[in-house]
Amino acid sequence: VQIVESGGGLVQAGGSLRLSCVASGVTFDDYAFGWFRQAPGKERESVAAISWSGGITYYADSVKGRFTISRDNAKNTVYLQMNNLKPEDTAVYYCAARRARGISSRPDEYDYWGQGTQVTVSS
Repeated sequence: VQIVESGGGLVQAGGSLRLSCVASGVTFDDYAFGWFRQAPGKERESVAAISWSGGITYYADSVKGRFTISRDNAKNTVYLQMNNLKPEDTAVYYCAARRARGISSRPDEYDYWGQGTQVTVSS
């Protein structure tokens, strides 16, 4: 199983980025996915999650209305569209796959993780 994130970078406050997560070695439709982030000195926190069909989503309060999670099952890809970015969004963002169809915000309920992609928002 391989999870690979891309799309991170440096952006000014108020800007946008779209993260992508490609999963291989899994039956993609059988998995729910989540995006997590970890800033220096802080614990890993859930950002968003999406069910196997995309019909159910979850967002942390800190990103509601700014971030959108989606998935394209034909491309084995999950996306995180991030708009109106703030300096406090700076972190390494991780994509994770959960061998279940329902969503979860708990990191310990995910089975596979990517290496992460750095997002830096300057003020």
